[in-house]
Amino acid sequence: MEQFRTASVQSRNLLALMLSKRGRWLHGYELSELTALKSGSLYPILMRLSDRGVLEAKWEPSPHPGRPPRRLYRLTAQGVSYAIDQTSEAGAPGRLCSRG
Repeated sequence: MEQFRTASVQSRNLLALMLSKRGRWLHGYELSELTALKSGSLYPILMRLSDRGVLEAKWEPSPHPGRPPRRLYRLTAQGVSYAIDQTSEAGAPGRLCSRG
């Protein structure tokens, strides 16, 4: 696996959440709600992780007529290893800032 620098606290929280929901497709709004990350922080993290092969992404039509399609994300096999490393590295608390 390509070596990346240590993830930020926000990225580690996102990775911990995605690891706990491994294999499930999650959309950006749902991730924002579960991590309490604002879109200005969340979407750059999602794009960076997708570009690195940690996440895979796909578009899904909205279930609500007239609304735009939404982007869904899930960890790749490489992403699972990376998430485990990042959430356990150097005693990282892996705390999840979650609502609900």
